[in-house]
Amino acid sequence: MSLIEKKVLEKIQFYVTTKYSCGYIDGQDAQSIVATPYKNVNNKNFNSLVLNGFRRSGQYVYKPNCKDCSACIPIRLLVSNFNLSRSQKRVKKCLGNLSVKLLPLTFNEEHYNLYVEYQKKRHPSNTESEDSKADYNDFLVRSNVNSKLVEFRLNNQLKIVSIIDIIDDGISAVYTFYDCSDEKLSLGTMSIIWLLELCKKENLSFLYLGYWINESQKMKYKTNFKPYELMIEGVWQEVTK
Repeated sequence: MSLIEKKVLEKIQFYVTTKYSCGYIDGQDAQSIVATPYKNVNNKNFNSLVLNGFRRSGQYVYKPNCKDCSACIPIRLLVSNFNLSRSQKRVKKCLGNLSVKLLPLTFNEEHYNLYVEYQKKRHPSNTESEDSKADYNDFLVRSNVNSKLVEFRLNNQLKIVSIIDIIDDGISAVYTFYDCSDEKLSLGTMSIIWLLELCKKENLSFLYLGYWINESQKMKYKTNFKPYELMIEGVWQEVTK
């Protein structure tokens, strides 16, 4: 961390959470380090936090801090020399059939309904929260930084919603959910390709994709986009293979 970044973060303190069940590696406990108080996280210091491997969930900015595990590795795509694979080029052609809007980050009933269906298909759970809309707002809608919502439609039907944070050198993809009944369209890949194009348009260098976990099948897709950088021992390092 540079001296400038340290000064920017002077008003931020950090605490380590208690252990909780890891959502990516079965049987593993996890811990996170969280920036506090969350109201003091603003656009200026959030940029420094993202550069140092943090990401946002609602009003909370965190990064993994597990004592006996270092599986979660921050990953970002290099926008300027990004190369689409053959399959990604096909997906990009389909992207031209969708209408896309960059919107303020607000609650929308239609977005919420798509989110619920996505969770049922991709992350089924035996428990249901009575305050699920409140949970959705806490998880995705609340933000103290420069956040936007990207809405993708096909023939006016909602297909994808992406929540993003915009920082000085790039875009941080917070969360994306989509219509799981349209698997042939590769909607998750489509959203990343569109965000890469947005970065190019805005002269931003990086698209931050959160964490890559080699042991998690859910995270494998992130390294399908090349070239990318991984933060290893606190330093961003390019991977081209």
